[in-house]
Amino acid sequence: MAEFIRARSAEQKGQRLEEIKGAVRRQFAARPYHEITLTTIADELGWSRANLYKYVSTKEEIFLLLTADEMDSYFNALLTALPEGCGLAPDTVAEVWAGIANAHQEYFRLGDLLTTIVETNVTVERLMTFKHAYYDHVARMREHLPLILDIEPERVEPLLVAIYYHATGLVSGCWSNPLIAEALERLEIARPETDFRAEMRDFIGMCLGHYAR
Repeated sequence: MAEFIRARSAEQKGQRLEEIKGAVRRQFAARPYHEITLTTIADELGWSRANLYKYVSTKEEIFLLLTADEMDSYFNALLTALPEGCGLAPDTVAEVWAGIANAHQEYFRLGDLLTTIVETNVTVERLMTFKHAYYDHVARMREHLPLILDIEPERVEPLLVAIYYHATGLVSGCWSNPLIAEALERLEIARPETDFRAEMRDFIGMCLGHYAR
C-alpha cells in the first residue's frame, strides 16, 4: 500500500478530494454504481478505509461532489455557447443545446442516481451546498435565456427541469448495461439504437416551442 500523507491545509485537502473523485470517475465509467464501494475506492487509491474516512463518510458524498462538478461544467458550457446577442433561431439553439447535453452525458447519468440514492445518504449541510449551487445556476439562466429567446423568466426553470429529466431518462437507455444486454440476448430481442444527441435536439426544440412565447 502506498504511503498515505494526511492533508494539513485546505489546498492539500482539495487535492485529496480530487484524487478521490478521480478514482470514482474511473470506476463509474467501468462498472455499475452498486459495485463501487468505499473499499474499492480506497484500494484504487492505495489508502486504507480509515484514511478515506478522513475526507468522506459515504460514497454518496463523493457522487454528490461529482454531480456538482458536472453541473457546473454543463451550465457554464450553455452560457458560453449561447451568449447574449447571439441571434440564434430556436431550432439552432436546440441543436447547440443538444450538442452540449451530448458532451455532458455524465451529468445526466449521475442524475439517474441523484434523487433516489445520493441525496438520501448525505448530510443536510452538504445537500444545502449542492442545492445552493444549483439554484445559482437556475438564477443565471433565468436572467440569460430571455436575452436570447422569446421566453418569460418564470418559464426558464420548468424548461431546464424538463430537459434535465428527459436527458436523465434517455441517457440511462443509451448506456450499455451488460445485464440488460444479456437478458435481451437470451430473449432474442434486438435492442434499438438510440442517437442521444438527435433525440435531445428534437426534444429541446419541442420544449422551446412549448415554453417560449
